Amino acid sequence: MAHSTLLTSRGIVPRLLLLLSFSPVLHSCKDHVDAAGADHKAKGGEAPIVDVLVARPRPISNDIEANGSVVANEYVELHPEISGRIVYLNVPEGAQVPKGTVIARINDADLQATLEKSKAQLALYQKTEERERKLLEIQGINEADYDLAVSNVNSTKADIDYTQAQLDKTIIRAPFDGVVGLRQVSPGAYITPANIIATVQQLDKTKVDFTLPEQYSGVVRKGSLVDIQLDARTNVRRKGLIIATEPQINLSSRNLKVRALLQDGAAHPGAFVKVFVNAGVDKRAIMVPTNCIIPEDRNNQVILVKDGKAKVVNVETGVREANDIEITKGINPGDTVIVTGVLFARPDQPVSIRSIKTNEDENTPTAANAK
Repeated sequence: MAHSTLLTSRGIVPRLLLLLSFSPVLHSCKDHVDAAGADHKAKGGEAPIVDVLVARPRPISNDIEANGSVVANEYVELHPEISGRIVYLNVPEGAQVPKGTVIARINDADLQATLEKSKAQLALYQKTEERERKLLEIQGINEADYDLAVSNVNSTKADIDYTQAQLDKTIIRAPFDGVVGLRQVSPGAYITPANIIATVQQLDKTKVDFTLPEQYSGVVRKGSLVDIQLDARTNVRRKGLIIATEPQINLSSRNLKVRALLQDGAAHPGAFVKVFVNAGVDKRAIMVPTNCIIPEDRNNQVILVKDGKAKVVNVETGVREANDIEITKGINPGDTVIVTGVLFARPDQPVSIRSIKTNEDENTPTAANAK
């Protein structure tokens, strides 16, 4: 009996008191859930609420947008061809220089000495060759001795030509008319062919290099025009004349490299630009928002509304704009496409349409189009 009384006082009674204390809260939660469910049914919660678009063909511009970079008409990095100490440096930074201007000279004292030595040897070998030629005429020497004298003359002349070529390499000149860049070395510095003295760029004409996917390789042709947007903050576009295309498509990216000559002024080489290529005549096509496309492994899909129910269809896409994409197959004019609430729509299940719009400037269609 004592044990039973202890169980009652420590087990059952406290639990009854705890349930009685939470009873009002449980009733309140139940009332709240019932009210929410009633409100959900009152608002049509049995079917997901969606916004739809009635597909209509509209005019589109078949422009391809590509990224490009500005390049100078001519560009070169001035490297010395031989190593040595700079004894003369003429780098007018940012100035225009004509072709052939001496930019730098490298110490050539050792080469000059070698050249003078070779010239002295040549003079001696030439006199020896003249004497032995006369002796050969009177059979004073054999022909082998004369051939050796001739060989010495020719070898020394070759040494002189080689030394002169080395001397020419000690002078760095501007290869064409252009603007000199920033100086990279100082007078008296020891430089090697790996060092850059400065750059020279021809800026009277600038070109734009850009790439296009391989499927558009037939669109670009030499002599055709493209639109080039230099400043992203404005919509001002310039014309570019296509002058060449890379013969081979890049194997890794499958893109075709195109070069266009910028018209109406120059730009800074290296600048980023947008290039717009017209891929054909303007046309009319069904366009839908890109966010209503459901990507699959093999197909793209959209959800239509037919007889008040959702229906999933496969589609093929074409031209892509900023917010819309062309549907080339799978949707017919007049079809009702779900544009918002796509994730909540289930195949062959009813949907509740909140708003209807069209992608063409016309009167809003009636709800009959969505039935």
